[in-house]
Amino acid sequence: MAYTKKREQRPPRKREKTPIEWNPNTRLGKMVSSGKITSMRDALKTGLPLREPEIVDILLPETNDEVIDVNMVQRMTDSGRRVKFLITVAVGNNDGYVGLGQAKGKEVGSSIRKAIENAKLNMIEIRRGCGSWECGCGKPHAIPFAVTGKSGSVEITFKPAPQGIGLATGDVAKKILRLAGVKDCWAFTNGKTKTTVNYAKAVFDALQKNIRMRVMKSEIASIGILSGSVGPNLEEIQKIPSEEVE
Repeated sequence: MAYTKKREQRPPRKREKTPIEWNPNTRLGKMVSSGKITSMRDALKTGLPLREPEIVDILLPETNDEVIDVNMVQRMTDSGRRVKFLITVAVGNNDGYVGLGQAKGKEVGSSIRKAIENAKLNMIEIRRGCGSWECGCGKPHAIPFAVTGKSGSVEITFKPAPQGIGLATGDVAKKILRLAGVKDCWAFTNGKTKTTVNYAKAVFDALQKNIRMRVMKSEIASIGILSGSVGPNLEEIQKIPSEEVE
């Protein structure tokens, strides 16, 4: 009987810190460069679109990235066969912010860098809490309520899990949820989940609905809902103001 060594999972790559110097061309970029906006949450609350990845590099310097899928696309032309690579990448700070992006190019390295930039332009803020009736710890370790996302034939539903369960999901969902800072979660899927790109897009769609979901003011304190970055000290967390949740 042949013995095969189990392949170890590569942890998300950490980007090296380099001094950021750029000439902002957008209104949001100029506000960040001048110091009027100092947090990612304030940048997203302005409602202005993210057009420059340097904004995320400044406001979220501890961003990690994870390559979700590398797909080779072939096209037959009169001059011959042309090959390009379609890269899907997820980025996040492991603490309430995550983004998903794609890029196509002739070379893998340049396509990955472009996909990372596109993912930063799609950065969103998510809510976390303790929505499981089995736990009740009040710490932001899980999805606060059930959300469902869909892309193509893939449909995924996330439900809050008690502390210590971990991410009971597929590998693609685990990568995105870890970058988002979710530690415990149940997942239920339908459709062809082997389609990695649609699976990743369905997960991201569910996280987008997580922040758009209307929450009653009476549930904020009981579930312990927090939005965005939490920080290392859970005891010093301040609950988000009730007037900010519809």
